[in-house]
Amino acid sequence: MANPDLNLMVIFDAIMQERSITAAAERLAMTQPSVSNAVSRMRHLWQNPMFIKHGRGIRPTPFAQSLWRTISEPLEIIKGVSQQPAFDITTTQRTFRIAATDWMIDIFWLPLRKRLEALAPHINLHAVPYAVNGKQLLLNADTDLVLDYFESNDSKIETLWLFDNHFVCAMRPDHPLANQPLDLNIYADAEHLLFSLSGEAQGSVDNLLHKHQLTRRVAMTVNHSYNLTKLLINTDLITTIPLSIVVNSIRHGHLIARTPPVKMPPVPISMSWHTRSKSDPALLWLQEQILDTLKTELLDQLTAVAVTDE
Repeated sequence: MANPDLNLMVIFDAIMQERSITAAAERLAMTQPSVSNAVSRMRHLWQNPMFIKHGRGIRPTPFAQSLWRTISEPLEIIKGVSQQPAFDITTTQRTFRIAATDWMIDIFWLPLRKRLEALAPHINLHAVPYAVNGKQLLLNADTDLVLDYFESNDSKIETLWLFDNHFVCAMRPDHPLANQPLDLNIYADAEHLLFSLSGEAQGSVDNLLHKHQLTRRVAMTVNHSYNLTKLLINTDLITTIPLSIVVNSIRHGHLIARTPPVKMPPVPISMSWHTRSKSDPALLWLQEQILDTLKTELLDQLTAVAVTDE
């Protein structure tokens, strides 16, 4: 048989098990004429009567019995593959790779781990370094999600906006500039700490200052957020940075937040994934946990933090 008809084999298998056209039709949720028509096609295809009347039922021919012995096991394997068990996150064993910057890991990893311990004990989360190559990571299946700023117009990638990351000027509470107006000139004359993933010593602040014929001194740069707060607490450095990176330090009183004297558009933070996995129930569950964590762990913190002009 050059082009096997799998549906015909499924019907044949049901008739062999039921030994009845009517019962096979009920089992397959088909009409009896449809099954009878399928039997006619079998006879034509295999050039054999296939079934003969036997009392109130039917009896398979020797050829049909031989054929069934050949195909019954492969059919069971196919059924097992196509009829996956109901999704149960408590027993699902998966490892998800998420591309995220260190500050996103700092925000999400602890609350997500608590959820996994309680709800999905066999799910692993592995962090993948992320800078600007999120699109390629998703296209190459090197990561399941990108969790940070991400911009792509590729039709194979879906993106969900999470929140807008607004910029603040952060410094220690007893900084010399903490209790005085922060105008452009005073701001430009300060010593700045720049958080730069690329290592470049210039950022969007410098471009905005240039429009006012001003420059600033970038006295120090860091390419991760781990020791950023410690540097600010113990020095006269100030930094202009997305609020979510320093929100915990501000909430605990280690830093204060001022409104930058230069207008900076917020950075949209999103969650992105490849369309190949959009129907993956485990990944959908993880996305829901990230969204819920965002609502319960971060958004309230961002809105509760006081950002002052003076």
